[in-house]
Amino acid sequence: MTEHLPAVVDFYDRHPINEAQILAALGRRGKDLRALVPEDLYEWDQDHYGGLAAVDALARRAGIGPASSVLDVCAGLGGPARFLARRFGCHVTGLDLNRGRCAAGRRLTALVGLHRQVSVVNGDAQSLPFRTGAFTAVVSQEGLLHVPDKRAVLGDCARVLVPGGRIAFSDWIATPRLEAGEGRRLEEWMAATTLQSIAGYRGLLARAGFTGVEVEDLSAEWAGILRERVRMYRAMREDTVARFGRARYDEYNQLYEFFVGLVGAGKLGGGRFSGRSCPGIS
Repeated sequence: MTEHLPAVVDFYDRHPINEAQILAALGRRGKDLRALVPEDLYEWDQDHYGGLAAVDALARRAGIGPASSVLDVCAGLGGPARFLARRFGCHVTGLDLNRGRCAAGRRLTALVGLHRQVSVVNGDAQSLPFRTGAFTAVVSQEGLLHVPDKRAVLGDCARVLVPGGRIAFSDWIATPRLEAGEGRRLEEWMAATTLQSIAGYRGLLARAGFTGVEVEDLSAEWAGILRERVRMYRAMREDTVARFGRARYDEYNQLYEFFVGLVGAGKLGGGRFSGRSCPGIS
């Protein structure tokens, strides 16, 4: 299912939240880019729903502490990885398919002095380039929607965890109300492939060998966050048009409107999932 991967890379090559946008925002705040601390980035580098509180919730689900070795799958620019390293003192490896975002993540991490705790690897989540039992925890935030073979990535997450290690992730979920045409538009616009339901993810986690699976439906919470994101995006219209052009701004605006409609109609939602790797599965 690698034919979907170029679309994912292209989507994030053109994503409005990027290294240049973050650095420009910090410059407008009068920040000295030679003397940044991780907290300076938090307002800008958390490209997921729920901000730092959502990362903290995953950390609790994954049992992350100072001695943890954490893998962040589909890590993007590395915002959550940096927060986990700063908050818990653990080591975090971020994996992402997009080479440009990996490079940007490394630069941002170095800027805030976390390069010894946070490493970034370019790779495919469907075939993790890590040894068996390399991590005590795996996390991911709204990234698996782009991965075509979710059974493969969850199976490999189980492989790279130590026995008893924990996975915790959040992702968009589809309900039976989502129409086939709407699913195709999501795939065309934002490389959202093989969207799962809550029951679908529960089953995939069980087949990957995870036990004690817990699920939280975040749909109502995300609906409010999504509406706020639309307002923020439109408030940044002038800057976005200047950087990316009117066509790109209009494309994202249309995508946001489409998303809001699907969530409001109960066709899309969000979920948080966690489980424990069975002893002996690695």
